[in-house]
Amino acid sequence: MSRYAKLTAGLLGLWFVFSLAAGARHLYDNGPNQPPLNLGLAVLTPMILFAVWFAGSSAFREFTLSLNPRVLTMIHGWRTAGLAMVALGAYGVLPNLFALSAGYGDIVIGLTAFLVALNLANPEHRGSFILWQLLGVADLVNAVMLGTLSHIIDPHGIPTSAMTVLPMSLIPTFGVPLLLILHIISIAQALRWPKRHVAAVREPLRSASF
Repeated sequence: MSRYAKLTAGLLGLWFVFSLAAGARHLYDNGPNQPPLNLGLAVLTPMILFAVWFAGSSAFREFTLSLNPRVLTMIHGWRTAGLAMVALGAYGVLPNLFALSAGYGDIVIGLTAFLVALNLANPEHRGSFILWQLLGVADLVNAVMLGTLSHIIDPHGIPTSAMTVLPMSLIPTFGVPLLLILHIISIAQALRWPKRHVAAVREPLRSASF
């Protein structure tokens, strides 16, 4: 295991433990009609740190871009757990506007993750691969926005406070930023796939058809 692989694994472990401990101590709780600032910081801080590290260290950047895009994509398969959010919406624990949109979006991404990893994670299907990654990003951004604004859209409706306590707090404080980072890495990898390789793959197919 390379130095960056060990370091990254260690940082992921510390991040998970911190998110778990913070959720257990109710550090993400916020009062009624108050914006979830602590939760927002928990989502944004890891992404900002990753962006700074990725932009500032060529060695770390090359390490992340050397990761297997199929494996990175398959990790999104666990997003089928969005079914739990749909269930919480049905039982009135979460507002339906947030739970249904975020839950079903995650389910779709999760169900298609293995198909995309096996069939589209290659230079020949770069456009489709990037499109799927962008759809995954849009789903996560949509979930964060609805979770943040639901109390403004419907002030007297069901709050999203269930997302600030365990076990649900692990989703916005660990799962969402990690998955966004994986999407970003996958898109950056695909953008580096050479177009000439695509042509080289297609040329034998054209020759074989004659």
